[in-house]
Amino acid sequence: MPSGKILVAQGGGPTAVINQSLVGVVLESRRFQHVTRVYGALHGVRGIVNEEFVDLTQETSHNLELVAATPSSALGSTRDKPDIAYCQQIFEVLRAHEIEHFFYIGGNDSSDTVRIVSEEAHKAGYPLRCIHIPKTIDNDLVGSDHTPGFPSAARFVAQAFAGANLDNAALPGVYVGVVMGRHAGFLTAASALGKKFPDDGPHLIYLPERVFVLEQFLADVKATYEKYGRCVIAVSEGIHDASGEPIASLLAKEVERDAHGNVQLSGTGALADLLCDEIKAKLGIKRVRGDTFGYLQRSFIGCVSDVDQREAREVGEKAVQFAMWGDRDGSVAIKRTGFYSVDYELLPLTEVAGKTRTMEDEFISASGTDVTDAFRLYLRPLLGSGMPDAFRLRAAKVAKVLKP
Repeated sequence: MPSGKILVAQGGGPTAVINQSLVGVVLESRRFQHVTRVYGALHGVRGIVNEEFVDLTQETSHNLELVAATPSSALGSTRDKPDIAYCQQIFEVLRAHEIEHFFYIGGNDSSDTVRIVSEEAHKAGYPLRCIHIPKTIDNDLVGSDHTPGFPSAARFVAQAFAGANLDNAALPGVYVGVVMGRHAGFLTAASALGKKFPDDGPHLIYLPERVFVLEQFLADVKATYEKYGRCVIAVSEGIHDASGEPIASLLAKEVERDAHGNVQLSGTGALADLLCDEIKAKLGIKRVRGDTFGYLQRSFIGCVSDVDQREAREVGEKAVQFAMWGDRDGSVAIKRTGFYSVDYELLPLTEVAGKTRTMEDEFISASGTDVTDAFRLYLRPLLGSGMPDAFRLRAAKVAKVLKP
């Protein structure tokens, strides 16, 4: 006899709209008569192996809606990267609790976890439906036009650079803003959507899809500074040399690495400081400032794309529909249909798991330091309505008397 039990969890970095997907799963599941319980695992897969579940069936619809509009992961998250043995533990817990539907909201690693758990259930002959629900501000899931979480983070980046540009125009100098993105430059590229006038920054954009050469970078900054009297620069944390070595590790005397051996890029301001030091030392420009956006861009409250909110809810709802009415496991993907509308597909887990999408060449300018109109057209509808605007004085100059 089917148990009708569902488990949903959230993994990886939080976003501004990940709770929309969570609530989409819970509310849509309640529409199906045979669903008896909807459980949530605290702190992702770690909460599953520790059997730390909460009963979301008992949440009121009103409170769920309030949570849906709140950034970050309401169930908590984890950076655990499960191997096969770990996934076998996950499966054993799911089977012990008679859970028949497993929904995991996350990025690349999360999709791979769902794939392995699905395979383990198949080997054991256990009727477990496994669905991966997309989420990542990096926008690097293969098979999707874009991923929930990215549009809101992109909106924040565009607005932040628009503000930095206004500040830099008032007090000219060089400004370096470092944005998340180890392998994919979509989020850094979003800085270009903050431009309005031809001389607005960011004047230079550096992405991990292109090799970073320090000498050319300094030449670009010098030329831009001479042209405009100032320079605003957007840099992806993942910029690297021709060998693939992160620039942060090349310039720094000491580097911090995470549990997987990767150079720590997001949690420090090292890259911005190092690039600023190079500009000061090599170009002799005195006013040079740098910022690292870090975690600010992930769950910034009050800066959320309405398009992102809607789609994040819908991928959760569609995940449940695919699970209840379909006959296979998979990963929900967003497909663009028209100037701006979307549809949803269920892709095989093997097509998504463990793969990384990077920016297409058509989105990057020939110089490698800007984006194309194709990228602007791609991103603009995702940012949602009500983007703020900036204006300038139309000042008529007064003739000089003492210094004509």
